[in-house]
Amino acid sequence: MTFTPASTASATFRRKQRIGFNTRVSFSDDTGPAQGLRDGIALFEAAERLGYQSGWAYQRHFDHYLSSPLPFFAAAGQHTRHITLGSAVIPMRYQDPILLAEAAGTTDLLIGGRLALAISTGANAAFDAVFGAVDTDARTEARRRQARFLAALSGEVLHTVTGAGQGVPEGTALRVTPHSPALRSRIRQGSASLGSAVQAAELGIGLISGTVHHDHAEGETFGQYQARSIEAFRSAWREKWGTEPPPVAVAASILVGPTAELRETYAAYDLERRTQGIAASRPKGALKPTASANQPPGSRISPVFHGTPDQVTAAVLADPGLAAADEIVLFLPPAFGLAENVRLLADLAETVAPNLGWSRDW
Repeated sequence: MTFTPASTASATFRRKQRIGFNTRVSFSDDTGPAQGLRDGIALFEAAERLGYQSGWAYQRHFDHYLSSPLPFFAAAGQHTRHITLGSAVIPMRYQDPILLAEAAGTTDLLIGGRLALAISTGANAAFDAVFGAVDTDARTEARRRQARFLAALSGEVLHTVTGAGQGVPEGTALRVTPHSPALRSRIRQGSASLGSAVQAAELGIGLISGTVHHDHAEGETFGQYQARSIEAFRSAWREKWGTEPPPVAVAASILVGPTAELRETYAAYDLERRTQGIAASRPKGALKPTASANQPPGSRISPVFHGTPDQVTAAVLADPGLAAADEIVLFLPPAFGLAENVRLLADLAETVAPNLGWSRDW
């Protein structure tokens, strides 16, 4: 059957090949981290039953969220069979690139080649004292570690032994093991700006566009800037590699409300997000971001698409950023519980996603 989008669709609308979700694997003071992790695994299981092709978990240090995604993915992978498990995002400034490559390769092999890592070059100055100071600025250091990580995943020689070692013969070429050959092709850049989108293309890695962006032009909407960044990525990819770019994923708050009660709940979340920004929807006990961190100069936070299924479908079809994406990733409110999140996943998959051209693979 040929897919024909509704008349409200943008002229550049692309059929959605995949849908996914993004969770922070939150926990509250009331339930504790063990229950939060178990609920996280249950969420991935439910998403797979609904036909979701990808599930992403945000890494957040020193708070009521998932701080170490790879062991979580190794566990979740034993409870699922099809869904891709991805990080969105891992800040490279705070990673040892070789250890991360080893852990990623191990995890990918354990879960049957379903790992997808989204990495970033952003940083949080509050963490520098814990992870250690560096001689360069945080962005430069993150890019250095990113390059080292990608080289390790590619199977490149990291060092050739030149002297006697503990059981390592001289002349041995050291590479990361275990090596998962296809994992390098499943690395993405978590992008918050046009510059980072272009950098992803130049590195030969995929793109996932997030819910906070910087450097908007005056009068430009969030969706318009997002679409411009996606096109910059695709153009840079074609110029650099001479091939068609990989599918682009876009994270967005798409809250479908089939009932009046749900629509009221989602409208309240929208108001909270518009007034509190990234401080909105925190589990009990989570840190509250400072005002300066909440809305850095030049940054914008993505809109919340909420309403009836028909209203949400029309809004998604008309948004330039979502129209340009190949995959839509549902950003789940961090304070929502397992049942609330499963309801969100089900309502998107059953009422809106088919109108975007999506169909389940299993």
